[in-house]
Amino acid sequence: MPLSGDLLRLADAVLFPGFAGHEPPDWLRRRLGEGLAGVALFSRNIAGPAQVARLTAALRAENPSVLVGVDEESGEVTRLEAATGSSRPGAYALGVADDVAMTEALAAELGADLARSGITIDFAPSADVNSNPDNPVIGLRSFGADPALVSRHAGAFVRGLQSAGVAACVKHFPGHGDTAVDSHHGVPEVAADGFKDALLPFADAVREGVKAVMTGHLLVPSYDGELPATLSPKVLTGLLRGELGFQGVIVTDAIEMAAVAGAYGIGGAAARAIAAGADAICVGGEHADESTAAGIRDAIAAAVTQGLLPEERLADAARRVRELAAWTASSGSAATGSQGRAGSGAIAATGARSGARSGDRSGALAGARGDGGAGLVAARRAVRVVRRSTTPELPLAGAPHVVELAPEMNLAIDRHTPWGVGEPLTRLLPGTVVTRLGSGEATGPALERLIGAASGRPLVVVVRDVHRHPWQEEALRHLLSARRDTVVVEMGLPARSDLGAVHIATHGSARVCGQAAAEVLAGSL
Repeated sequence: MPLSGDLLRLADAVLFPGFAGHEPPDWLRRRLGEGLAGVALFSRNIAGPAQVARLTAALRAENPSVLVGVDEESGEVTRLEAATGSSRPGAYALGVADDVAMTEALAAELGADLARSGITIDFAPSADVNSNPDNPVIGLRSFGADPALVSRHAGAFVRGLQSAGVAACVKHFPGHGDTAVDSHHGVPEVAADGFKDALLPFADAVREGVKAVMTGHLLVPSYDGELPATLSPKVLTGLLRGELGFQGVIVTDAIEMAAVAGAYGIGGAAARAIAAGADAICVGGEHADESTAAGIRDAIAAAVTQGLLPEERLADAARRVRELAAWTASSGSAATGSQGRAGSGAIAATGARSGARSGDRSGALAGARGDGGAGLVAARRAVRVVRRSTTPELPLAGAPHVVELAPEMNLAIDRHTPWGVGEPLTRLLPGTVVTRLGSGEATGPALERLIGAASGRPLVVVVRDVHRHPWQEEALRHLLSARRDTVVVEMGLPARSDLGAVHIATHGSARVCGQAAAEVLAGSL
């Protein structure tokens, strides 16, 4: 039976597809004119603030109510600054600094930037409690392993973003932290132990008034032993709507991920997610084409005609999405042509208010723009240095040889985003030599050549989640055995601090985290 135009339009009213290019393609313009709810932007769509503003204006010209979303967590997961590295540290560094007012101020600054670019919903922050240090996909994206700490900083991030008129979207409900499987590739299972702790940040974010919650493709046997959360009425309707009382928009994580699409296909997973209680479907990180977007729309509409998805549930989802769009339009976001309620200078005003609440610890943020930016101030405060030897001295006596051991990143992180200590240290200590090695390059002969090349220079070895990558551990062991005076800089999750004569933990790999570490090494902090 042919699908009716009304039903297809209703299905479009819950979709957030991705697309390729810096301008909207014709198919997307057409679909927006027909009522497509929104779009998800990725780094492939972003060349700079002015270009993004033109892009979102073009989208809005086709549909004034369009919701424009982006994964802009700051730190490791950045879309706006994927080409340069983030000017703000990620969640873990903010958790280490543990200044709630600073977190809120940085989020307000971020929200103002997003609003000026015409972005109306940020798929952030991560409210996951990273209680498993071997987690392959969360790690530094979490504020930490303590539920109370994560809760207060996630709440602060929500307040900051939404003060700028940009909807926050906490993720990955009901908590991706205590898992060891990446849901891009498989189905992570959440243990019953600690599940209540994992829920705490989400429950508090709901009380904080967060506008959206993103589902995780996670199996939660204590609620549903068969269906991952994204597809589970027991988790989305029973737990999130019923027990936690959330009345905003439930957004799925990328529906093409194997944890849900593997069993049902992209369209089938999308229809089941709406039936379970989700209101909006995100897609397009890996399938950014017209046929995928059309196939999902058709699958949702067909599910209604087949009795899998009640039309009333689909209509309710579309209503919630419309209400969110109305909030962004009335909240002072760029959707109405303003620069967001936080506006220009938001960080100064917010920093001043924050200083009044928490003493002078975060008051420095108010004037931070003259000292490298508020993000750099925050990154500096997250650095921790452990000395196990008086040799080498800090600051370094001369230009070092920097060896950066670069692991493969998960799919949430743009692999082209620059990171490291070598580049900023070269600016501070001209003559610095930088060598970067991947897993297949850190061989014994290559390391021996490096040891020889570094003779007479300080040696700095930069690692990233060294505890999760045996090849990094082996390479570092090789280098430390030859050079006991090596400085180790950990830019991932620091599982231990006894590596190297000096161990510097940045608690993040954002550009500003590398800059902060370089300042410690060069003595310019």
